[in-house]
Amino acid sequence: MKRVAVIGFGFMGITHSKNILQTEGLELCAIVEKDVDSVTRKIDDPEGNFTTGETDVEALGKVPVYPSLQACLNKHEIDAVHICVHTNLHYSLVKEALNNGLHVLVEKPFVLDVEKGEELIELARRKNLILMVAHVVRFMSPYKKLVEIIHSEKYGKPSFLSLTRFSGLPVWGQWKEKQKDFGSSGGALFDLVIHDIDFAAFVLGETPEKVESTVLPGKLSEHDYINAIWTYPGKNIKVKIEGGNIFHANFPFQAGYQAVFEKATVSFSTDDSESIYIDNDTERVSINANDLGDGYFNEIALFAESIHSGVLTEKYSPESALETIKLCYLHI
Repeated sequence: MKRVAVIGFGFMGITHSKNILQTEGLELCAIVEKDVDSVTRKIDDPEGNFTTGETDVEALGKVPVYPSLQACLNKHEIDAVHICVHTNLHYSLVKEALNNGLHVLVEKPFVLDVEKGEELIELARRKNLILMVAHVVRFMSPYKKLVEIIHSEKYGKPSFLSLTRFSGLPVWGQWKEKQKDFGSSGGALFDLVIHDIDFAAFVLGETPEKVESTVLPGKLSEHDYINAIWTYPGKNIKVKIEGGNIFHANFPFQAGYQAVFEKATVSFSTDDSESIYIDNDTERVSINANDLGDGYFNEIALFAESIHSGVLTEKYSPESALETIKLCYLHI
């Protein structure tokens, strides 16, 4: 068993914690949260913008909580950490963890400063440690199915891919504070729409040659709404990325895709999250989309396999996550 700690116990920290409890080969031995007393309340009343499965309240309640990573290390020998804090803390905490000989799974976005990302990648390489960035959409069943359809060319080659992701302004946890610290989170571009930017680059396997983008400011950054077209000269495919969180807080989360192929259009939406639809000129059929929330379990299972084997598959490398950060910057 590899012993792990979760750092940060907001929506993402809770999500990681409950999936670690279900992952073979991992033992959740500690939670690190500066507001120690908040953990019990958050277990009973999780926050976030969509459901990620049931929480084993009893099991999580038994996990010891520490106010800092160092306090945790003073009490436990651990192998790895899951870093689930706000973006502006990623660099310092990843560096601290690596310098303590720990494997790291850090939530997206990796870091906003490309040079700091390169420094962390080199540090992990020197210490022979796994460093993985949690780009969960790569692991979600309906998106994995689209990868399979594109690569198999079952319906021919794709000519158009549209990816959308909208949310109301996040106001849970520390998000209200982030409105005062304008820009520190990276805004919707780096925190929300990055999911689709990353996935498009992941599934198509390369960076577009041209990005034409319109951005609008919101309450978190200068780029809280994005509408972009990607061009791949010579590939006969256009990609559209649209999303943001400029909407009022109660506006429901929604995401999805539409992919146009030579023989059919394939679509998915969280508004009807049970099905992926395939339309040609004469009929519509549907296939099971499975559960979006399984993406968190799938990515953590891969991290577990990687820290046991000492090898992280190249397509999930931290270098690929840093390329996504660079691609985000092409939109502003």
